[in-house]
Amino acid sequence: MTVSKTLHDCGPVHAGPPSGFAMLPWLLMGMGAVSHLLQGETPSPWIGGLGLLAFNSLYIAVVFLAFNSGRRESAAASRWALAALAGVTFALAAGYGGDWLLFFPLLGLAVGAVLRGRQLVWVVLPLCVAAGAVAAWRDGWGAISVVYGTFISSMVTAAVLRLSETVRELRATREELARGAVEKERLRFSRDLHDLLGHTLSVIVVKAEAARRLGVRDMDAALTQISDIEAVGRQALTEIREAVTGYREGSLTAELGRARDTLSTAGIEPEVRLSGPLLKPEAEALLGWVVRESVTNVVRHSRAAHCVIALTGTAERARLTVTDDGRGPDPAGTSGGSGLRGLAERLGAAGGTLESGPVPDGGFRVTAELPVTAVA
Repeated sequence: MTVSKTLHDCGPVHAGPPSGFAMLPWLLMGMGAVSHLLQGETPSPWIGGLGLLAFNSLYIAVVFLAFNSGRRESAAASRWALAALAGVTFALAAGYGGDWLLFFPLLGLAVGAVLRGRQLVWVVLPLCVAAGAVAAWRDGWGAISVVYGTFISSMVTAAVLRLSETVRELRATREELARGAVEKERLRFSRDLHDLLGHTLSVIVVKAEAARRLGVRDMDAALTQISDIEAVGRQALTEIREAVTGYREGSLTAELGRARDTLSTAGIEPEVRLSGPLLKPEAEALLGWVVRESVTNVVRHSRAAHCVIALTGTAERARLTVTDDGRGPDPAGTSGGSGLRGLAERLGAAGGTLESGPVPDGGFRVTAELPVTAVA
């Protein structure tokens, strides 16, 4: 019986086995030794039987320890069991020869299941040389094929298991990347929703209050405010649909126009100063978000009388400031800090910055800087 024929009869090694059970069918390679033992053709059968039991027990222990260890090459129990298995294998092969030499390829399978990298090479090469020497001593040069079987079984097993580990790692990495992409998109959508609804609802509240005040003395003016509420609501529906589909690109000019109207309706005098270079559409969209969020906070929290929106910059970077002369947030109101934090993250991702804080002589200022060619 040759090693190559035995390997062929037992079938291929499973690629990526989930546990040590996939390594157990290879124990059939030892059936020749079991047959000789049962037929009484083996000297000292009790020693052979105990050796066979020890080999099978150690082999099963090695493969299951290998598959249960997080890092096989560093599992002390696996290596100790593997060393004991090697001792039993050499004892049986040297003592009996013949079909008992087929335990060397089984030892190679166990070595391939436990070791990786340089450790595998440093163990397999001496193992093959020693196996060849034992085989030649017991059965002559015709049994030297055991070297080939031992080498192939160890290397192929290690390669297949390493490939299986790599596939699992790649799958885990892909799932992690997918979770990260979903979380990033969820964060983007939550920011868009906050910016859209926060501004729109603030405008609707301001115009509704104006309509209520005007309704007593000037019905036409009140109806104008109600018409504006309807227009703002329709515009908000359009923007939400665009945000959901991911195609929304804000226009800075349109945001400045809405900012003027919102501030005037709230009784805050608007002042807009524009200079500096032309901006790319992506940069305009980002600065439009800054105008929207800043003006929303001015209307909701500042209790200001005057608000200045200034756009300046150089050929490389644009600078937008929104400054009000308010007295600080209304104690009964809520902070708009979450919106500014989201904007800071957006601008930071595009190479810009966002700073906000009180003005020394009174009021509050939001300052945004952004590359002229920034990509949103």
